[in-house]
Amino acid sequence: MDTLPNSIEARDGRYHMHSYSNARVLQEQGPLIMEKGEGIYVYDNNGKRYTEAMAGLWSVGLGFSEQRLVDAATEQMKKLPYYHTFSHRGHTPAAELAEKLVEIAPVPMSKAFFTNSGSEANDTAVKMLWYRANALGTPEKRKVISRLRGYHGITAVAASMTGLPMNHMSFGLPLPGFLHTGSPHYWKDCEPGETEEQFSARRAAELEALILEEGPETIAAFIGEPVPGAGGVIVPPETYWPKIQAVLQKYDIMLIADEVICGFGRTGKMFGTETFDLKPDIMTLSKQISSSYQPISALLLSEKMFEPLADESNRIGAFGHGYTGAGHPVAAAVALENIKIIEERKLVDNAATVGAHMQKRLSEFAGHKLVGEHRGVGLIAALELVADKETKAGLEKPGLIGTPMMNNLLEAGVISRAMGDAMAFCPPMIITEAQVDEMMDKVGDCLDKTAADLGL
Repeated sequence: MDTLPNSIEARDGRYHMHSYSNARVLQEQGPLIMEKGEGIYVYDNNGKRYTEAMAGLWSVGLGFSEQRLVDAATEQMKKLPYYHTFSHRGHTPAAELAEKLVEIAPVPMSKAFFTNSGSEANDTAVKMLWYRANALGTPEKRKVISRLRGYHGITAVAASMTGLPMNHMSFGLPLPGFLHTGSPHYWKDCEPGETEEQFSARRAAELEALILEEGPETIAAFIGEPVPGAGGVIVPPETYWPKIQAVLQKYDIMLIADEVICGFGRTGKMFGTETFDLKPDIMTLSKQISSSYQPISALLLSEKMFEPLADESNRIGAFGHGYTGAGHPVAAAVALENIKIIEERKLVDNAATVGAHMQKRLSEFAGHKLVGEHRGVGLIAALELVADKETKAGLEKPGLIGTPMMNNLLEAGVISRAMGDAMAFCPPMIITEAQVDEMMDKVGDCLDKTAADLGL
């Protein structure tokens, strides 16, 4: 920092506290500053180009230079730059987006409710569950079960549902009433000799045991990502979701499908709910809903979920919840145009076909000395890096292989993300097979370099 006293990196490190960063290291070194985006690429302030293999934060489906989204925002800014949806007010973009979301929902849904982020959507889902429980005269039915290594956001409630230690440590979380059951990660969590079918049955039995221990009358919902993203891109075994849903139905426990990462094409279907045949009562949406050109998120509510909320709001006078920027007209206009482009350009199909090519290229690294597992579906995947393939072990602590690999990729011009020792790949849905090949060639080089650097 002392050598660059007037640089944007130095000034940012001095004045700006960043998310998911070591605050002391950031003060000393400053951040990597991005200046420009073009298709699947971003450029730093020194002009270096990077393949954004994480689509920003799993979210920029249309890439970083879609003029139609810029135009949609500009036109709405000129027409009505802001209005709210409180107190029986509304505006056209939010009304049309709500209609569109209910129309394309993969299971019957009744209403859309807008928020600003995935965290807010999941937080709101819990408040709605509590409101509904009181409306039905079952106030004790308020606990929520999620999964270890699941990610559901970072508000106090959403972080309580998240099953990652970094989101709990030093925050005093999780809050009471938020429970965690096992991850659907067969490769990492299976017992010796256990088949995928047996593993899925064990996970379902563990869930049922937890429900019975807590009391089914106290459990409001189970929340899960169709494919857990930040916890490692964990593709569940084929029979996992059917068995989990059977337990939930047995005890009348609602299912929240967290589609924040999977939604709008990422898994090769419009929603992960379709890919894994889920029957959720609530769906939470964000990220690719607007390709993150504007902050916006939504909940889709089934009739079973909505009707008690409506009755209770009528009884007491209002549903006392909402956000100033929720359903913002500019964000809603951008989201509408984003969905229109996804449909027009058949980007869900592209995620399936180009995604299959990306999965094939990643699978070719299975024999590499550092690769324990390749997993993925559509245009989302991970490589699990290990020091010992037979024992599936890393080094002394998680991240000692993943972080050097991530840094080598960055040097090579590819932005990935190390989730411990799992390297994530979630590029914009506009990516081509040739661009996948360019990216994967660099991944192969960096696997070799990381192995050599670590003496493995």
